Amino acid sequence: MTETTTGTDLSAEQARRETELTDRVLASFEHTPDPRLKELMQSLTKHVHAFVRETRLTEAEWNTAIEFLTAVGHITDEKRQEFILLSDVLGASMQTILVNNPAAGAATEATVFGPFFVEDAPQIPLGGDIAGGAPGQPCWVEGTVVDTDGAPVPGARIEVWEADEDGFYDVQYDDDRVAGRAHLLTDQDGGFRFWGLTPTPYPIPHDGPVGAMLAATNRSPVRAAHLHFMVTAPGLRTLVTHIFVEDDPQLAIGDSVFGVQDSLIKRFDTQPPGTPTPDGRELGDREWARTRFDIVLAPDTA
Repeated sequence: MTETTTGTDLSAEQARRETELTDRVLASFEHTPDPRLKELMQSLTKHVHAFVRETRLTEAEWNTAIEFLTAVGHITDEKRQEFILLSDVLGASMQTILVNNPAAGAATEATVFGPFFVEDAPQIPLGGDIAGGAPGQPCWVEGTVVDTDGAPVPGARIEVWEADEDGFYDVQYDDDRVAGRAHLLTDQDGGFRFWGLTPTPYPIPHDGPVGAMLAATNRSPVRAAHLHFMVTAPGLRTLVTHIFVEDDPQLAIGDSVFGVQDSLIKRFDTQPPGTPTPDGRELGDREWARTRFDIVLAPDTA
């Protein structure tokens, strides 16, 4: 008798049949013209078959999985990508990012892209405001962009986007607003600065099949408070990352898509009403916050 990882005894004949099936499926990909596609399909086959065998997956469970994936497809549309959401909550998105962004000296760590990036966000000048009327506490963000040798990167394009204080991105509203997103270019010293909103925690969309899975596994759908960045410059690796709020209680609970890296947790200092702002902006009796995020870009080795 043989035994699986779950402790189920199998006869030698049963084990032979299961192994023989896997071998036949692997052999079916032997003549794949693209070597990389062949590698991916054979590796996928090995892992899927191993999962089925190790867990002794029942036919009812297999049907439930098919129904779940079908539901994920049905709810996906031009504004909602439930498959990316599924990849995110399983940590597959973050693992792919780690594999594709190897450590490079002091280079800033990458993290998940998220589903709410929009191409062609409006450009703002240095010191401009990305909020676009979105509600929330004003926040001054500043920093520099340098390479791993410490040389400033002038003209780097910085895309920034975030949710409002109610936890919604502009694309989640039905009025075609553009708010909480923009792009800007670094100055000759690699510096950047802008007004945004102090990030707040919010739940990922959890009214669909991915949300039902999280509920069934007693997991929170809430993301730790964060501000998105994508930084591009010639000859340097594109960086997709966030910064997180140091005193956010959600950090202790966990980020639903596993995007938090310790190096990306930043201090957001709340300023009392009446505190002079860096650019002289008048905020009346409103509190505001400030933070600093210095970015290091890795060489592009692609």
